[in-house]
Amino acid sequence: MKQNLYPNFGVLLVDDEASFLRTFSLMLESQAGINHLYLCDDSRDAMATIAREPIGLVLLDLTMPHLSGEALLKQIVEEYPDVGVIVVSGLNQLETAVSCIRLGAFDYFIKTTEENRLIDGIRRAISMLEMRRENLEMRRRFMTDTLERPAAFEHIVTADKGMRSVFQYLEAISTSSQPVLITGESGTGKELIAQAIHELSNRPGPMVSVNVAGLDDSIFADTLFGHRRGAFTGADKARAGMIEQAGNGTLFLDEIGDLSPASQVKLLRLLQEAEYYPLGSDRPKRSHARILVATHHDLERKQREGSFRKDLYYRLRTHQVELPPLRQRKEDIGLLLDYFLSEAADELGRPKPTLPGELTVLLMNYAFPGNVRELRALCYDALGQHRGGVLSMEVFKRAVIQSGASAEPSAASLAPVFAEEQPLPTLQQAADMLVAEAMRRTRGNQSLASRLLGISQPALSKRLKKTSQPE
Repeated sequence: MKQNLYPNFGVLLVDDEASFLRTFSLMLESQAGINHLYLCDDSRDAMATIAREPIGLVLLDLTMPHLSGEALLKQIVEEYPDVGVIVVSGLNQLETAVSCIRLGAFDYFIKTTEENRLIDGIRRAISMLEMRRENLEMRRRFMTDTLERPAAFEHIVTADKGMRSVFQYLEAISTSSQPVLITGESGTGKELIAQAIHELSNRPGPMVSVNVAGLDDSIFADTLFGHRRGAFTGADKARAGMIEQAGNGTLFLDEIGDLSPASQVKLLRLLQEAEYYPLGSDRPKRSHARILVATHHDLERKQREGSFRKDLYYRLRTHQVELPPLRQRKEDIGLLLDYFLSEAADELGRPKPTLPGELTVLLMNYAFPGNVRELRALCYDALGQHRGGVLSMEVFKRAVIQSGASAEPSAASLAPVFAEEQPLPTLQQAADMLVAEAMRRTRGNQSLASRLLGISQPALSKRLKKTSQPE
C-alpha cells in the first residue's frame, strides 16, 4: 500500500554525522510519524536540495566543516524565506541560541535535550508552517475566485456564494494533516463535505465513517482501536479497529458532540500523539489517517458548560467548516428540487413530472427544519404519490402547514422589527407593510401570500385593490 507522507512538505535534516542523521530520522518517523524526510551530510549540498525538493522545514546542525550552520541559516533565510529552520546543535550556549533566533531560526534545541521536547517543537513548527501555507493558499483562491477541482463537489448541488467560499476553503486545507470540524444543522450535508475533503486530499487509503452517537466508552474504544484476542469475554479473535481500516486514508466521526467524557479523553490522545492502544494490548499502534469530525451541536457552548473538553474542542477546530442551513440558501431550492425529482424519477423508473410554477416560491418561504435531507424526502414522497400531469403540491403544502408556515427560526422573532429611533407605524401602515412583504416573498402570488399572512385569498385581493386605489 502506498504510504502517505507527513507533512505534505519535505523536512531536510542537515548534519555532518551520518550516524546521527540515521538515528534522528528513525526517531522522527517512529515517534512523530514524520516520514517526508531528506538527509544531507554535507552542508554544501543543502541549498541544492532545497532548490530541487519540496522542502518546507530544515533541521540544522551548527558545527559542520566547509559551511557552518550559521552561514547556511543566513542563506536559507535570505533565499527561501518561506522555509522554516530549527537549529539542533550540540552547543549549549545561550548567546549562540539568541544569535540564531535573531537570524531567523524558528527554534533552537540541544541534541542532548529530551526527545519529547524536541519532537513537540518540531510538530509545533510543522503545524505553524502548514497554517501559513494554507492561509496564503486561501488568500490566493479568494482573490481569484477559482475552484481548481470542482469535480470533488459535483454531488453537492448549489449555486450559493457562501457554499462556494466553503469549497475554496476546503481546497486550501486539503493537503493538511490536521483534523477538520464540520458543523451545521442536521440535514445540511456534512458527510458529503467530508467525502469532498477526502477526495481533495488524494490520500491513498479509504474513507471510513463511524457514527459515535450513543456509543459508550468501551464500545467506542473497540470500534475505533480494535482489540486483541482474549481482550474481553467473547473476543475469540483479534479485530482491526476503524483507524487501522482507514490506514492512510480518512476517518470520519459523525455526531462527535454526543461523545462521552471518557471517550473524549481517548480521542484527544489520538489527535495529540497519533497513536492508540487496541483493547488488551500494551503496545501502541501508529495512526496515519486524517480525522474529520462532524456535529449539529454548538460545541463552543458545550465546552463553556463543561460537557465537552476545552482542549479537545480547540484541537478539533484547527480547521472548521460551518454549513449554512437551507433557509439561508433560498436560491438553491429550485436547483435541489429539480435534482431530487430527477433522482427520484430515475430510481422509481418514472418520467420526471412537470412542476407547478408556484412550488419553488412556496418552498422559498418555508424554514426547512430538516434542511436538504427534508427536501429530498419531500420530493421522493411527492413523486411516489404522483399519477401523471403536473406534480401535486399537496405533500409540500402539508409540510409548510404542519410547521406553522414559519420561514425563519424562532430566534428571529426576538430581533427588533422597528428601529428604536424611528416612530412606530400606525396599524394600517404596518398591515400594508406586511402585505407588501408577503407579496415580495411570493413574487406576486396571492394564494401563497395569503397563506403566509393567515388570511383568505379574497381578503388579500380586497386589501390589495383598496391600497391600489388613489385617495
